[in-house]
Amino acid sequence: VQLQASGGGLVQAGGSLRLSCAASGRTFISYVMGWFRQAPGKEREFVARIQWSDDSIRYADSMKGRITISRDNAKNTVYLQLNSLKPEDTAVYYCAARRIATSTYDIWGQGTEVTVSS
Repeated sequence: VQLQASGGGLVQAGGSLRLSCAASGRTFISYVMGWFRQAPGKEREFVARIQWSDDSIRYADSMKGRITISRDNAKNTVYLQLNSLKPEDTAVYYCAARRIATSTYDIWGQGTEVTVSS
C-alpha cells in the first residue's frame, strides 16, 4: 500500500498549487483520505479530508475558503487545490489514509514541500 504525494513547489503569495496523492496497492473505497501539513518548528495539523465512498468532505477552519479537496476514481488520486497562498502556508504537506470505522490515519505518504514567498 502506497501513497505518493506530489505537486509542491515554490510559489509567490497569492498564488495557487494543486497537490496530488496517488494511491496504490489496494481499493480505497472504505477509506477516508486526508491531507495534513507540518510547518517548520510546528506540529502536524489537519488540512482536509474526503471520504472515498460518498465524497463527504471536511476542511480545517483555518484554511476553509482557500482550499478544495477532490478525488478521481479512475486515477485513484486525491487532489488538494491551494489558492490565495500565504507565507504561513509554507509546510510539508502529507496525504494519509484511514479506514472509515477508525479515527487513526495509519497509511502515510512521503510529503511534498510547499514554500510560499512574500
